[in-house]
Amino acid sequence: MTALLKVEGLTKAYPGVVANDHVSFEIAEGEVHALLGENGAGKSTLVKMIYGLVQPDSGRMTLRAAPYAPPEPSAARRAGVAMVFQHFSLFDALSVAENIALGMETPPPMRRLAGQIREVSETYGLPLNPDRLVGDLSAGERQRVEIIRCLLQDPRVLIMDEPTSVLTPQEVEILFATLRKLAAEGTAILYISHKLEEIRTLCDRATVLRLGRVVESCNPREKTAAELAEMMVGAKLATPSRAGSAPGAPVLEVSGLSLPSPNPFGTSLRDISFTVRAGEILGIGGVAGNGQDELLDAISGEAPVAPDTVRLHGQAIGALGPSLRRRIAVLAAPEERLGHAAAPDMSLTENAMLTAAIRQGLATRGFLKWPAARAFAEKVIDTFDVRTPGPGNAARSLSGGNLQKFVIGREVLQRPEVLVVNQPTWGVDASAAAAIRQSLLDLAEAGTAVVVISQDLDELMEISDRFAALNEGRLSAPRPAKGLSLEEIGLMMGGAHGMEVAHVAE
Repeated sequence: MTALLKVEGLTKAYPGVVANDHVSFEIAEGEVHALLGENGAGKSTLVKMIYGLVQPDSGRMTLRAAPYAPPEPSAARRAGVAMVFQHFSLFDALSVAENIALGMETPPPMRRLAGQIREVSETYGLPLNPDRLVGDLSAGERQRVEIIRCLLQDPRVLIMDEPTSVLTPQEVEILFATLRKLAAEGTAILYISHKLEEIRTLCDRATVLRLGRVVESCNPREKTAAELAEMMVGAKLATPSRAGSAPGAPVLEVSGLSLPSPNPFGTSLRDISFTVRAGEILGIGGVAGNGQDELLDAISGEAPVAPDTVRLHGQAIGALGPSLRRRIAVLAAPEERLGHAAAPDMSLTENAMLTAAIRQGLATRGFLKWPAARAFAEKVIDTFDVRTPGPGNAARSLSGGNLQKFVIGREVLQRPEVLVVNQPTWGVDASAAAAIRQSLLDLAEAGTAVVVISQDLDELMEISDRFAALNEGRLSAPRPAKGLSLEEIGLMMGGAHGMEVAHVAE
């Protein structure tokens, strides 16, 4: 096949790290090409250079056999290169059409744009009403907005960064059908994902990066997911495991919890009840936007609730704020890494101080013990293999996966009695995901009551003792995870309870 986009010897270095080291590969017309690598391997830097967000130190690119060196994203878009980012860039209070217009250099009149949106969305099987408010859309529908915005530019190269991380299995199938149709029309698709079975299903070829260098190129359909993961990390992966000890006494009890969402586009919690015992992992699944953030806030103390609705060892703690809950060993790791779990412009040492000062004794009578905070940050970095030059680096300088390892490690090493985590391995490579899951299993084995909120059903089935599903702010009755079928899980996520699910199980 003729190369549509050719990358030759691209190199980009930052202080303390070479992000890309003489990277070369090519994508043909109509090809779906996977870009694989563990966190910090250089994938993000590479696609940012292709899209004009970052300028390479050396090397060159050609597009349709002509020199290609976009100084900015608008130049890349004019050349026919579009990108759908992992994090959506949308305004909740604006309509679909208004959001799409904001991303266009010269948008047409709104009525004509609305017609184009309808036409393109129907052509590619991505139904979308241009008049709907983005704040009312599901995560999958929001992604459609980003994709349609790209497709209206008629791209020849489409970069997709972790496109299925917030999608239901049904939405993933719709997305794949769209990408296959685009590929059949000649569009080259550069696909970044840590979900290796998806790579095997969708992609024609794969380029594997490790420590900024290309180490392998293969047909992913001819490899197992384990073989692809081992190419990425350069070692054999360990499967998370734990001893099968019985859970102990109840630790965290939530009873009749209701909480209005502070966000007009959020989801209010309605009459939620569950118990988590010592040494138990409760997995909570659900499509994004069904109350996951609100539930974490209620347990962590960021959103105080009626005292008796949350209990620790039988003691009412619902009215306690997050600092007092941390003092009694109720810890949390929220989904949003930058801005919520970590302050972007503060160093890792400073971020360690923010949440570990109480549990780790990093402050005495108002005086902060910075050497102790630095030592704790270094311990997190070493224990969880966080790829960074050192604890003095800002949180925003880390790749998403490495920052996630730091955030989870910072909480795990504080020896919590209760740990609630939301999306613990979102955007994390296979090796790091396995390490994070093992740390949660080890924590439960040591007696911690763990609540894992995740959209990754495979993850929940791998580590959970019991499973429940959030739907429109309501929680299904927790059930033993072992033996649950996908159909039963789907019903629970869709709002079915009790007898309906039991009927399917029979």
